[in-house]
Amino acid sequence: MTTSREIRLKSRPVGTPTADNFELATVELPAPDAGEVQVRNHWMTVDPYMRGRMNDVKSYSPPFALGEAMQGGAVGEVIASNDPSLKVGDLVQSMFGWREAFNAPAGAVQKLDTFGLPPQAFLGVAGMPGMTAWVGLLKIAALKDGDVVFVSGAAGAVGQVVVQIAKIKGHTVIGSCGGADKVAYLKSIGCDEVIDYKAEPDLTAALNRVAPKGIDVYFENVGGAHMDAALAAARPFARFALCGMISQYNSTGEMYGVKNLIQAVGKSIRLEGFIVSNSFQHLPEFLKDMSGWIAEGKIQWKETIDEGIENAPGAFLKLFRGENTGKMLVKLS
Repeated sequence: MTTSREIRLKSRPVGTPTADNFELATVELPAPDAGEVQVRNHWMTVDPYMRGRMNDVKSYSPPFALGEAMQGGAVGEVIASNDPSLKVGDLVQSMFGWREAFNAPAGAVQKLDTFGLPPQAFLGVAGMPGMTAWVGLLKIAALKDGDVVFVSGAAGAVGQVVVQIAKIKGHTVIGSCGGADKVAYLKSIGCDEVIDYKAEPDLTAALNRVAPKGIDVYFENVGGAHMDAALAAARPFARFALCGMISQYNSTGEMYGVKNLIQAVGKSIRLEGFIVSNSFQHLPEFLKDMSGWIAEGKIQWKETIDEGIENAPGAFLKLFRGENTGKMLVKLS
């Protein structure tokens, strides 16, 4: 038997989650059955979309079940195998995060070739967040020559990649973030202008100041006043890639209402929401681009790392306080 600890959803939050919504449990794992493997996780990810799964509502991803281990991306090592396709020592990627170890059918995990990258990169820049940036910018917003790009949440897991892809493609990039350290980081990865929204009383005025001729592409991660500012600054035929709106994930009352959506009519703005899982047909193209850019030193990334499964809920909650720069990860072993 293998002892493992896991994080379960104890109760559904109202508003911002707290530590009381989670519980730490210990389980004993038997030897894997035929066709199964046993995996010890080394890394797990926490992501803003998981907040929606804590609610018992229908969405693009099913809700977490009360009293059961939560789910999310993880990278681990096979420690026992009862399937010929995987052997002990193989690195694998799965959606069995939020736990130290697990048993699963071999077909439910993916063997991971790291190509010389740190394994946790496949939970960030070379994984779902990186592909989200790539899809949103190149397929949804469909960058054109001369575009000025505005990115909210630019120092986050997705935003940091959006900034750098736009610069690789030769565009002027404006990023929004909160705090002097994040401002410095965005400047270090090539952001032409950075808005510290925590220091700006009027976000619309701030964006107009740094982009007096307007913007052509908006990559939306935050929502609220950022959307208002982007609509006001948009040039005719601007394209908005709506990836997330973290400012509203914990709302309990009426959602923030966009105050100037009428601008989308007069300016012929296209606003398109997207979920990266609907674009997996582009995975080979993304991996080719990203691996090349990383090899050429054109993509950098930051990670914020907490250690220990017991600290996973705290790491998750940091996302909503803006306490991460780059990808938020939990190191498990």
